[in-house]
Amino acid sequence: MIVITGAAGFIGSCMVAWLNEQGYSQLILVDDFSRDDKRANWATKQYKETVHRMDFREWLQAHHFSVDVIFHLGARTDTTEQDTAIFQELNLGYTQWLWQMCAEYHIPLIYASSAATYGNGEHGYTDRHDLPPTLLPMNPYGHSKNDFDIWALQQPQRPPHWYGLKFFNVYGPNEYHKGRMASVIFHTFRQIKASGAMKLFRSHRPDYQDGEQSRDFIYVKDVVRMMAWLWQHLPPNGLYNIGTGKAHLLRLGRQHLPCRWPRTQYFLHRYPCRYSRYLPIFYPSRYAKAHRRRLQPPLLLPRRRYHRLRATLLVEGKCVVVIGQLRVVQ
Repeated sequence: MIVITGAAGFIGSCMVAWLNEQGYSQLILVDDFSRDDKRANWATKQYKETVHRMDFREWLQAHHFSVDVIFHLGARTDTTEQDTAIFQELNLGYTQWLWQMCAEYHIPLIYASSAATYGNGEHGYTDRHDLPPTLLPMNPYGHSKNDFDIWALQQPQRPPHWYGLKFFNVYGPNEYHKGRMASVIFHTFRQIKASGAMKLFRSHRPDYQDGEQSRDFIYVKDVVRMMAWLWQHLPPNGLYNIGTGKAHLLRLGRQHLPCRWPRTQYFLHRYPCRYSRYLPIFYPSRYAKAHRRRLQPPLLLPRRRYHRLRATLLVEGKCVVVIGQLRVVQ
């Protein structure tokens, strides 16, 4: 069985949907299922059982022998929340308990960290293991995620395979319930759809003009594929950035924003990523042959126009093209 915590949320529900598409139905969905506004995210999915997050401790102790992997995507994600006790309970303490159970029962664990751990980026955005103690997150949410990363790296007893994923700016379907915590892409899309215009952020730094802020945006279904790849291929344990590796100005993307949500545009990058050691990138199959011959500059393409996708993996700066079972290394 596969356990997904946060299964009623944004990324968790997309993970469940992807697993269903791949033929997995023996899924254990863990969350607080009392919110009706999240019901559409999970009610129609195929799964074995739902477990309330407060009952999951007893459930795992009774069923650990049948669990193949745990995707721990449940957390308090409100970056404006200032009550540190909430983050200590849900983000730090709960995840520490889950880590210990996975170590004891030898269950692979893939958990959500956050790019919020990097703060203003004073120390860069690399996922080296010596960096977390020096990072300066800007809010209690980021501190809770970074505190767990530091704690995990210090543990002598660990799950057999574990991956802490620092998600950058994730956007896509099933985030409608997040309110002000939904992605900038989501809010911008709604603004343009309603009024034909978008609001830009005021800059609080003299070296950036209003609206000149940039972010690394990544589509949620690509995030899901990255998590699945880690589970299936088992690279070295550790912390991993989950992003495209390139920041984009939101105002420059205005002309590319869709008129309907399924037409969301998507950046393709052909340069070795400076962020992650292992980063799957998806691109249209018609470009596969040219991509094997040489690296090409970044290209912006409409996602919906291409249905057959190939996967590319950057491993320590080398380009690995995965086509079925064939692997070509540049």
